[in-house]
Amino acid sequence: MSIYKELQRECYEANMQLDALKLVVYTFGNVSAVDREKGIFAIKPSGVPYEILKPEDIVIVDYDANVVEGKLRPSSDTKTHAYLYQNWESIGGISHTHAIYSVAWAQAQLDIPIFGTTHADHLTADIPCAPPMHDDLIEGNYEYNTGIQILDCFKEKKLSYEEVEMVLVGNHGPFTWGKNADKAVYNSKVLETVAEMAYLTRQINPNAARLKDSLIKKHYERKHGKNAYYGQ
Repeated sequence: MSIYKELQRECYEANMQLDALKLVVYTFGNVSAVDREKGIFAIKPSGVPYEILKPEDIVIVDYDANVVEGKLRPSSDTKTHAYLYQNWESIGGISHTHAIYSVAWAQAQLDIPIFGTTHADHLTADIPCAPPMHDDLIEGNYEYNTGIQILDCFKEKKLSYEEVEMVLVGNHGPFTWGKNADKAVYNSKVLETVAEMAYLTRQINPNAARLKDSLIKKHYERKHGKNAYYGQ
């Protein structure tokens, strides 16, 4: 029996949620879950359909994207996950999808404006879109460089990965993260929902105004502030 069984189960269940929430097309998506004490993470194998995926198929890799345990090849995005885990020490799970509205904003190379309180319930900033990767990086270690692309975006926009748990990679798609794999998937669904709402808002009114600061502050703090009162 694998010593990574519980981590594989966590990762498997999170990946199955991507499919259940209709955030993936065919096999285009992946979730990983990290074990910080062991210095490894679990990730979906590349190109395996969700309907036949099993917990024991989940691949265990180290932070250099070397396979520690598993018979299948890990996700093609493994090096991106590894880079984020190496550099952002408080995240416990990462999710990547090709969800339609999130990808549409990424392809448009636009941040998603904070138009409403659904967005403000989760973060106080526009959802950032990292610029498309430079040609020399595309021709190099592409997936590893995608991680660099994400970190550079956060540095340039002066954002905290602990407050903004999602990003669009220009012309590619969304990555989200959280304290565990379940929270990463939750953030993927939030991102897709907000992306759709923002798209529809722009269709109804191309000149729609950004949510005013007082409402941003109120809705974020009632869920996340020191005197939060949302929920039980």
